[in-house]
This record gives sequence, C-alpha cells and structure tokens, in this order.
Amino acid sequence: MKRTILSAFVLVALVGAFVAAPALADVNIGVLAKRGAPQCMQQWGATGQYLSEKLGTPVKIVPLKFEAIKPSVESGQVDFVLANSAFYVELEKEFGCRAVATLVNSRNGNALKEFGGVVFVKADSPITTLADIKGKKFMVVKKSSFGGAQMAWRLLKENGIDPETDCAEFLFGNKHDNVVLAVRNGACDAGSVRSDTLERMADEGKISMDEFRVINKVDDDFPFVHSTRLYPEWPLAACKSADPAVVAQVVQALLALQPTDTAAQSAKIVGWTEPLDYGPVRECLTIIQYGTFAGIQ
Repeated sequence: MKRTILSAFVLVALVGAFVAAPALADVNIGVLAKRGAPQCMQQWGATGQYLSEKLGTPVKIVPLKFEAIKPSVESGQVDFVLANSAFYVELEKEFGCRAVATLVNSRNGNALKEFGGVVFVKADSPITTLADIKGKKFMVVKKSSFGGAQMAWRLLKENGIDPETDCAEFLFGNKHDNVVLAVRNGACDAGSVRSDTLERMADEGKISMDEFRVINKVDDDFPFVHSTRLYPEWPLAACKSADPAVVAQVVQALLALQPTDTAAQSAKIVGWTEPLDYGPVRECLTIIQYGTFAGIQ
C-alpha cells in the first residue's frame, strides 16, 4: 500500500513539474526592411519558418525601418538583428551585439560574401565622373544606409567631394527603390544604392539596366555593377540578452541551410557562413566620421 501511495505521489509530482515547465519563448529577429516591410517579409519570411521548424519554437521576422534598429535592440524587442554591416559595428560598439553568421548572397549561381555601393545616373546624363557630381542633386537612401550611402560617401570624400557641402542638394529616398526611380524620373541628377539593387529591380521588371549608367564603374569579376570597394556582407548579430543556447541553435540551423531550401531561394542567397571580419566597415565609418565613430581618428 505504501509503495502504491509513493508511486502515485511521484507520478503527480512529475506531471506537476511538466505542466509548470515554461514554454520556450518566441525568438524575434529584427530585419532591416531596406525596400519596405512587404518586400522584407517576402524575402525573409521563409527563413523565419525554417528556423521555427529547426528550433521547435516560433521564430518571428520583425521588419524594421532604419530608424527603428537601435531602439529595438535597446528595448529588448528583438533577440537577433539582420542589418547592414555598418549598423552591426555600431550595435557592437553601443550594445555589445555579436556577429554570429554572415549571409552569402547569390547572383547567377555565384556565392558572394561581399557587396559594394553603386553611383549611377540616367543613361543620357552629362555626368561622367565623380567630380561632375559637385553642384548637382545627389540622392542616397539614408545616412544610415551602408551600401546606399556610406560607401559612396567615403568614395566621394576620398575624391575631394563632400556631398553635404559640395552638392546642390544632398537628398534621401528612404528606400533603395525610391532612389533608383528618382534618378530615372529626373528628381535628382545622381544616386547611390547598394550593389544588386539595380539588377534585382530589373529582374522584377521595375526598371531596365540600360536606362542607367554607372559612374566610376569597377571592372572586376564581381557580378553586380558597383562603384566602390567591396565590404563584408550583412551579418546576423545576436543581442547581448539572447539566450546562448538559442544562439547556438540558430547558428547551427543557418549554417546547415542549403541553396535549394525554400528559405535560401526566397532570400535569394546561397546560405550562411561563419562571421567575416568587419574591420573594413569600422574603417569606413571612421573616415566619414559617422555615428559612434565620429571623433575617432
């Protein structure tokens, strides 16, 4: 009888412990929506689904505007951030975020771990050199856009041009697509976006590549037109508060992603790799004296 009562007690205790065990919390990945929230979800929604299946807990993609990246990290709204490389080095410096993987982009079967910025004009524009941009209306995405502003900013500065003081107007399109359309429609004389933007918009039928001409075009084997040097691709950064066990699971799942997986095809990437060296990005921000790198020599 005593044995039966004891067994019943143990069973109740085990059931109680199981019921009381907290469910795994949702994992939130903030993603810079450089072309708007709908396009962001179209590109990265499948990655959220893939990770949800691998982790056995909901992984939500949270599209973020440029100005929402830092507040989302500071408030603890997100556990991970996928944003441009410049945002990462600032988040690292300000909030202790850590790069845990770097995305590998895809173009015509090529695996690309770097990207650049492209400075461009309408095909019939009289602008032919960087020097010609002086006194003209120059549009970038936002000052906080690495591929869509800061890379070109460094290029211009190294060529003796400060877009803030030497251009007739230094304009902001807020989204990459807006900059491209503004140049085409004549709202500005020249613009800059990240490499692959023109090609992706052409693939989507929004523009034709022959409507534009690239300024300071770099001739190399990189498959996207670009005007600047190349920098390491976007990293996935883990916030300081992220559970180390969850971080390890996410990294393991991303490194296992195959090019044929739906998540990779929707994101138009080959997959993910170990985090690259982001020193060149810090150097760029120091040269243009941007954000938390202003005042550093």
